[in-house]
Amino acid sequence: MSQTHQLAACPGCEEPLETGDLFCGACGYDLSAVPEPPLDHPTIEMASPAAAAQDPQLPYPVRTDEPAAAPPPAPDAVAEPAEYALAAPDPRAAEPDPDTHVARPPAPGAAVCVACRAGRVDGDGYCENCGHAQPRERDHMEQELGGVCAVSDRGLRHHRNEDSFALSSTALPDGSPAVVAIVCDGVSSATRPDEASAAAAAAANESLLVALPQGTHPQQAMHDAILAAAEAVNSLAAEPAQVPPQEAHRHQNAPACTLVGAVSASGLLVVGWVGDSRAYWVPDDRTAAPARLTEDDSWAAQMVAARLMSEADAYADERAHAITGWLGADAYELDPHTASFKPDRSGVVVVCTDGLWNYAEGAQEMARVIPADAAQRPLQSAQVLVGHALDGGGHDNVTVAVLPFAVAQQGAGSAYP
Repeated sequence: MSQTHQLAACPGCEEPLETGDLFCGACGYDLSAVPEPPLDHPTIEMASPAAAAQDPQLPYPVRTDEPAAAPPPAPDAVAEPAEYALAAPDPRAAEPDPDTHVARPPAPGAAVCVACRAGRVDGDGYCENCGHAQPRERDHMEQELGGVCAVSDRGLRHHRNEDSFALSSTALPDGSPAVVAIVCDGVSSATRPDEASAAAAAAANESLLVALPQGTHPQQAMHDAILAAAEAVNSLAAEPAQVPPQEAHRHQNAPACTLVGAVSASGLLVVGWVGDSRAYWVPDDRTAAPARLTEDDSWAAQMVAARLMSEADAYADERAHAITGWLGADAYELDPHTASFKPDRSGVVVVCTDGLWNYAEGAQEMARVIPADAAQRPLQSAQVLVGHALDGGGHDNVTVAVLPFAVAQQGAGSAYP
């Protein structure tokens, strides 16, 4: 078996690799340049059937939103010497000029490599001269829209950002404002998870923008928005997949993602979710108790609910992030969750993926991390939360929306019971 199928991390930048990678997605390192290990010391994986038989079993399928771990490198694998810091040239480099035998410079207006400043960037986002991976638009995204802000980041370990979000505001029939925040997390073990999260966020947002101005109750509108998001993700499975050549060997399954959303409308706070993305309530008055507004569709949550494990033990288990609910054509059963609240004081809603709450799981922890003036500075607060996840290790994509919620003055009414 080729050494490129055994490396767990890039020799150049230590970015985790997936089976079959030919180039590092972070730095463009040519993995085929690493020598094969000696054949007389094979690495053998061993499993324990007895341990597997003792694992608690669930009567329904689960799906992990963590990418499959790459096998460890062979003990005798030869690492690239540290002095060779530059990535090996990409064999896909443009053909040289037949007269000068020098690679042609990029055409005027063409994207130029940010690393070597000389090569042209191909359609896959790699430099044709040095092979360096170029920053993608979705690697880091920020948006500020009136009463809500969001930040999304690729993190420090993943080769792309598979999260997505959508923010919007509209008016209710009585003219009062309604603010929407949708956050989606692509399931890494699925095919095209980045497309799934983007499709779901856009569809849910559009559905809410149609329903709310027509007078649909926000909780019903959120339920319908989740169904619309599910249809959008399901439709991706019917489309012919544009599979990159380097991923042609991988099993192709249905695109999938999780979703969590929040709507602030006329004194009512509505949340909806499928999967393990979460919403938290953090009051401006930090002497008041914060709260988690959602319950995970996950293996860990099911173990706790069934009283088979304590919460601490369940979330410490390696299977904790196996999700039991998601949006996708292969979802076992779509069960949109919605809840409505009428807070009696002002605060902020934190809508996030597990890339954040892995580093601030409890409501009290989230309240300690988010700045005290989050309601006045939602964008900076979202940036602080993302920074907290990156400082903690950034093992996953991280996306967070901060939605300030102001309680109406005494005597002001609400359009909803």
